[in-house]
Amino acid sequence: MSRLAPAPTISAPEAKVRPRWWREVFLLWVMYLMYDGVRLLVAAGHGEAFANAHRVLDLERALHVAEEVPINHAVSATPFLGVPMSFAYATLHYLVTPIVLVWLWRRHPERYRGARTALITATLIGLVGFWLFPTAPPRMMPGFVDTLAKYDGWGWWAGAASAPKGMAGLTNEFAAMPSLHVGWAAWCGWQVARTATWRWLQVLGAVYPVFMFTVVVGTANHYIADAVAGLAVILAGAVIARFRERLRGHVSLWSA
Repeated sequence: MSRLAPAPTISAPEAKVRPRWWREVFLLWVMYLMYDGVRLLVAAGHGEAFANAHRVLDLERALHVAEEVPINHAVSATPFLGVPMSFAYATLHYLVTPIVLVWLWRRHPERYRGARTALITATLIGLVGFWLFPTAPPRMMPGFVDTLAKYDGWGWWAGAASAPKGMAGLTNEFAAMPSLHVGWAAWCGWQVARTATWRWLQVLGAVYPVFMFTVVVGTANHYIADAVAGLAVILAGAVIARFRERLRGHVSLWSA
């Protein structure tokens, strides 16, 4: 009888090898250049962005989930909530994600490749969404309070999302759909919850995406639908990354 072929896996020595750091930095730089290109493409689509925002709100009303206004007003009513959430929106997205990436690269290289592929793939899908469906955020719509603008005296931002004062041109203000703030937070929470050995850190990982959802909706930078779409692109990125790892495993098996 012929033996069954083993399940395709990447060899342990290969999984433990860290990718070269300069290659990883290059990938992130290319991703930023693509974001910048999408920002320039969308810059002229103001009318379409507001029309899409109304479409998102109409869909939410039809599904009875348009609850952004009360959450936004509750957060913006007092500096006790408005200021910390403004800082959270302006900083955590850009701090926590790289920290988790570096942590995986240094301490858990066997998980790093798949996790990085999922994140980059999801981000690229998000960029396509920004390009094909530019959407004005809630803070630009009637009835909402721009929390960061209201409390701009407490931080470095002004009225252009979390961009520093005088640097509005560096950000795409019509990148509401999908919410990569929520998507990246879900990715971070997933990686920390499944990889960390300390229970309190696992709990923190699980809570982080929920907190970021509250932040983006409370500061009127994203709709609830945006957050759902952000989770969807991370799921898609994870599925594609898993498929890529299985494909690499089959290639390694056939070449062995």
